[in-house]
Amino acid sequence: MTLPHPTPAPRPRRSVLYMPGANERALEKAKSLPADALILDLEDSVAPDAKEEARKRVAAAVAAGGYGHREVTVRVNAPGTPWHEEDLRAAAEAGPDAVVVPKVDSPTTVRQVEAALAAAGAPDSTAIWAMIETPAAILDAAAIASASQRLTVLVMGTNDLAKELRAEPVPGRTPLLTALSLALLAARASGTAILDGVYNDVQDLSGFEAETLQGRQMGFDGKTLIHPRQVEPCNAIFSPAEEDIARARRIIQAFEDATSQGRGVVTVDGRMIEHLHVEEARRVLALAEAIAGR
Repeated sequence: MTLPHPTPAPRPRRSVLYMPGANERALEKAKSLPADALILDLEDSVAPDAKEEARKRVAAAVAAGGYGHREVTVRVNAPGTPWHEEDLRAAAEAGPDAVVVPKVDSPTTVRQVEAALAAAGAPDSTAIWAMIETPAAILDAAAIASASQRLTVLVMGTNDLAKELRAEPVPGRTPLLTALSLALLAARASGTAILDGVYNDVQDLSGFEAETLQGRQMGFDGKTLIHPRQVEPCNAIFSPAEEDIARARRIIQAFEDATSQGRGVVTVDGRMIEHLHVEEARRVLALAEAIAGR
């Protein structure tokens, strides 16, 4: 019996909060919020006449730092807009953890962004997060996810996707499930992280929690958020529960005991344990340890 290789420690991305780039107070407040990651937004939350000022403000905030353990990313305006190229240059110079690119429809777009970041001197550590929010992107998700070593995260843009599909916003998201599943398959096949889309009604906490739980059960790594009040419940739902952590420890211990004793069959809580269960147990423990270390 061969023990599976330890799973690398994951970076928690349970809660990924959009913050308006034009709002200096919001950028400062983000430093105290318990979100795992921040998306400093230059796109939807910024009016056309405020784009240039927001770009300067966000670049300065990224360069100044002070966000602690939080992963700091910048959402640029979409390719083909008047602001896209300048946004990429400013982000490259500021050096955030990642640049979030809307409306990524093909691997060609990813490679163009990669080339633009390199030309502008972006650090190697600045990743690309590609937003998947159109039917074309869903149908080409596997190629998009594999287009560049810089691309580390797929971000579901469910509002735009629903609009493009003419889908009704119903509880349970039945009209979107096929698209969500295809994007998840692409992410897992390529070893890319993937984030669920936003929940629009910030007053509807029970609806938010139900959709967040659905996303976790489907396999998403976390969820994008539009309001600080969504952060803590999102963190709770995407964190391993105490019983999951305890079971993971039992699985690993039982497997190691069987290995040392030369036994080929392992059971925990009456169920047979295989390598895949040990690998998942290691992932759960690694995530729990990464969260506890913050």
